[in-house]
Amino acid sequence: MEKLRHIVSTRQFADTQLLEVLLDSAAKMEAADKLRELPQSMRGLILATLFYEPSTRTRFSFEAAMQKLGGSVLTAENARESSSSTKGESITDTIRIVNGYADAIAMRHYQEGAAKIAAEASLVPLINAGDGAGEHPTQALGDIFTIRKELGKVEGLKVALIGDLLYGRTIHSLLPLLSLYKDVEVSLISPPSLRLPEKYTRELTERGVSFVETDRLAWAIERADVLYVTRVQRERFASDEEYERVKDAYVIDAAIADALKKKAIIMHALPRLGEISPEVDANYRAAYFRQAKNALYIRMALLDYLLG
Repeated sequence: MEKLRHIVSTRQFADTQLLEVLLDSAAKMEAADKLRELPQSMRGLILATLFYEPSTRTRFSFEAAMQKLGGSVLTAENARESSSSTKGESITDTIRIVNGYADAIAMRHYQEGAAKIAAEASLVPLINAGDGAGEHPTQALGDIFTIRKELGKVEGLKVALIGDLLYGRTIHSLLPLLSLYKDVEVSLISPPSLRLPEKYTRELTERGVSFVETDRLAWAIERADVLYVTRVQRERFASDEEYERVKDAYVIDAAIADALKKKAIIMHALPRLGEISPEVDANYRAAYFRQAKNALYIRMALLDYLLG
């Protein structure tokens, strides 16, 4: 396998070979963390977390991953307002400067495509931590880790993706990974105005993935092994009126959770608003808080892969 220099898109994974290596590494990291025997493979190295958009889980998990492995962190948690970008500095110039201080960069940006531009300018490994409505590859890698850990496999599963499929960068990154596994069936459930962009459905067709598009949640309830719920993102809409029309299109409550298969899981990249009722949290199918913890270990595995 040719080693990846940066992690910008899940389309960098041409097959499951490297993916499975990372998943196995994440599992080992989790086991070592429980025994407090994590390798200190990042000792003497620095990760810069450069975040132009708000984040809790992604930024904290990257920083925790680096520090648990013995490394250090430089952080800009509100770079859109507290960095030299307010003075008009370009992304490429910022990256060149940060290259002089850090051994790797995890960057979140509000502009789709910003991660690719940054990676092209970076001499140190750069990890896309979310770029606008583009991609969120490390979230998707953590999601695959969660699915494999919870259900024992990814092959042959029926996965229902629900809510904001138009702007949902997590979904945009997850679909290419799901397509690497045999016999995965995908249900794309959304209001007509938030349907998955055509370039992604075309890609599913080209990759031979069986999928259906519908606005009916009932389609997935009895079929799904994975019910992946997404937040309708206010920040992506041009107007509050447009957002209000679709924000509560689908709500997963206790009755819906109980109607799922016994071994089905409910996932969500978080934060959630009203799309999953708090009463669902007590249901053993609710995997979203476990999912958030799992992302720590996949990011450990990525740092170890890129820098170890």
